[in-house]
Amino acid sequence: MSVKLTLPDGNTLELPDGATGADAAAAIGPGLARAALAVELGTHVGSDDGAGPEVRDLTRPLPDGAHLAILTNKSGPKALELIRHDAAHVLAAAVIELYPGVKISIGPPIEDGFYYDFEFPDGTSVSEADFPKIEDHMRAHIKAAETFVREDVPVAQARERFLAERQDYKVELIDDLVSAAEQSLHREPLRTVSLYTNGPFTDLCRGPHAPSTSTVGAFKLQSVAGAYWRGDSTRTMLTRIYGTAFFTKAQLDEHLERIEQARARDHRKLGRELELFMFSELSPGSAFWKPAGMTIWNALTELWRSENLARGYLEVKTPILYDVELWKQSGHWDKYKDNMYFTDVEGRPMGLKPMNCPAHIQIYADERRSYRDLPVRYSEAGLVHRHEASGVLHGLLRVRHITQDDAHIFCTEEQVQ
Repeated sequence: MSVKLTLPDGNTLELPDGATGADAAAAIGPGLARAALAVELGTHVGSDDGAGPEVRDLTRPLPDGAHLAILTNKSGPKALELIRHDAAHVLAAAVIELYPGVKISIGPPIEDGFYYDFEFPDGTSVSEADFPKIEDHMRAHIKAAETFVREDVPVAQARERFLAERQDYKVELIDDLVSAAEQSLHREPLRTVSLYTNGPFTDLCRGPHAPSTSTVGAFKLQSVAGAYWRGDSTRTMLTRIYGTAFFTKAQLDEHLERIEQARARDHRKLGRELELFMFSELSPGSAFWKPAGMTIWNALTELWRSENLARGYLEVKTPILYDVELWKQSGHWDKYKDNMYFTDVEGRPMGLKPMNCPAHIQIYADERRSYRDLPVRYSEAGLVHRHEASGVLHGLLRVRHITQDDAHIFCTEEQVQ
């Protein structure tokens, strides 16, 4: 028995049945074997499951018929995501050592780094002043080159383990995985979950990870924030520690320099310094545009009008307040009402529009149309309101009050292209 794999250059690689990613890298060459971090598997030959590429540990057996690529530190974002996931586990290991009784929840890689969420014991808190001692413990784990060991263990055994360690969040995650499997169309019961161990730390994790902690060449903890468990404001507020990681210190330094440059060019800072706009707690999440800001606003509006006109769009203007029956008809009532604002006008429930679409449809439906009239193009710099949570409001990037450059085309199916 053997497995046949297709390499990125189109050549095939045949290995004994049960061969791992590490075996594949070694078969290709000793240099690649030393540099390998993980493997990326494409869809199996003859598969119709539509699954995209999957990154796996080097220690896992390879499936027959897969397209195989070996990931190294030259593999770009996928490799960075891998070691940032490693760094999140190293962070959790350090925090557990320093703060006995801490409860751990989740620690994923994110676009520019990683984070881990913790519930610290009563009377204990963490701030950026604590970062140096946490980083020292992280460096010790990285220097030790602790191997990431994967175990697929029975659900009940994993659950009992985390119960005994009083890691309530891990128990809840396991229960949710079991429930999701029971409710899936396949009705396949969940029999095992994967655990990863590095040094003294074991986490519930689907992976993948690099061979050891030593691949985290350079890292830095960056900030602390509050984060509700599962994003639910009725649940426990956890402490989220953010960090970033790279293969080399030079890459880390370059990233930190970019952050400093971006901070200097932050639109909130420039808006204040150039007297373009302001914000007030009297209307959270809504910009007040000053004279200099309106000069820019009007110039952009003129550009918007000329570009839309050149493309055949007819400008319209619609109200911001509508009977809730419209939002029930459009589907916003069922899907989006928690993000809308409502009021009562003479006993009639009304809602501020979060989108312009239903209003443009009212204009289109106001008269009888012929297919010869199509396509009809409407555009509007429409004022919309959305009830964003106060915790996510961010300058002009996340607001409650938006002038939306919006457009809709009414056409036949044949005219879509």
